[in-house]
Parts: sequence; structure tokens; C-alpha cells
Amino acid sequence: MSNLRDLPPGGVLYKDVKRRVLQALADGEFKPGEAIPSEKKLVERFGVSIGTLRKAIDELVAENLLIRHQGRGTFVAMHRRDDHFFRFFKVAHEDGHRGYPTVQQKSFRRIKADKAACALLGLESGERVFHFTNVLSLDERPVMIDDIMLPERLFPGLTETQLRERPNTLYNFYQDAFGVNVIQTEERLRAVLATETEAGLIGVDVGAPLIRIHRVAFSFHRLPVEWRVSTLDTAHHEFIVSQMPKEDS
Repeated sequence: MSNLRDLPPGGVLYKDVKRRVLQALADGEFKPGEAIPSEKKLVERFGVSIGTLRKAIDELVAENLLIRHQGRGTFVAMHRRDDHFFRFFKVAHEDGHRGYPTVQQKSFRRIKADKAACALLGLESGERVFHFTNVLSLDERPVMIDDIMLPERLFPGLTETQLRERPNTLYNFYQDAFGVNVIQTEERLRAVLATETEAGLIGVDVGAPLIRIHRVAFSFHRLPVEWRVSTLDTAHHEFIVSQMPKEDS
């Protein structure tokens, strides 16, 4: 990372510091699960005041990219089986209970991206994607279908076996196996009626009311890395639109 002594003065200074820290994260200089350098080292490196540095770090913590551990330092966030997981898995039982789903992989193939995939994933015509379908169950009941596309160029060599035997969540797998970090998602919801295929996968009647969620997941610099279409049975479950972040202790 280059020295920041040429940064502009005034209130925009911390934004430049934040941008350079983001670049270090994108470049893999600051790795998931590891502590970033101390405030003293970062102040010296960037040539800014402690207040400017802290304002930049505060925003990255608020955006869940960094995590503060009292007495230990500030760490790069990871996709683990904890509260960070529920930032992206937003399904809860109607009584508010949230649990970890079991996942059954139904299909996997490598295909040519269609126009919609090219537009949403920023691909050129003719590029390939990996397309796979999972059924997610809660309390042994199928509740959601995930239809997912990934750009081949970001996940070279991905295999069905890798996906099926991954030891953790998908986003953790992306991070550990391919260095792809999901830091933000954008979602659109629509009420739909179950098709025959969907009804068969999650055990509802054809024409039953469902919610369809179109999600594009982004890495650093707004790079689209995943297009996911989820179909949720809302007979006993709900989709949580927003959630207050949990304070780290």
C-alpha cells in the first residue's frame, strides 16, 4: 500500500484512509481472521492523526468488515458459523427462532452465462458460470431453494465435490478456497406462486404462496461475485429484512 502523505486535508481525509484500508483487504494484505496492524503502526504508515484513523476504522467496523475484540485488537471479519452467518442468512421461524439450515445439493453444472447473468455479474457474452441448486431445511423441514450462479473466472476449477463436501458456509468456502470475500448483498423480493418443480423440492402444493429473493453478492470495489435466486416457503418462516448489529465484547 502506498504512503498517504499526499492525501487531501479536511473532512475527506478519513475517507481516503478507509479506501486504502479497503484496498489492503481486497489485495489480501490484511487477511480474514487476522489482526490488522496496531493504531500506532497505521498512523505512522498513513501519516495521519489517530482521530482520522479511528474514524476510518469505525466505519469499517460498522460495515462488518472489521471486528474489534476488547483487549486483543481489531480483526478482519470472517464468514463463520456464528452471528456473522445470520447477517446473510435472514430466515427465521415465525416465533423468531433462528437456526442453522441443513443443505442438500440438488444439481451442479457449468454453463454459458445468459443475458441476465452477464448483466448482473458483469460478464462478457460467452463467459461461463457455475450453476447449482441447493435445498435448505430447518428443523428437518425443507423451507427454501437456492439457485446460484458464480462466474467461472472467479472460481476456477470449482467442482461439485468441493461444494458438497465444504466444511463450512458457502461464503466461508468462497473466502477460504478462492479468496473471494462477500462483503455486501443487494436483494429484491417478490411474492410468487409455487411451480411444479418448486413444489416438489420443498413439499408444498403447486400454486402455494412463496417469496422469491433475487440477491447479488459483492466483494470489494462493488465486484459482483454471486447471483442467487432464493424461493422461500413462508407458511411457518419469515424473511428478516434488517437486523441491528451485535456489539462485540
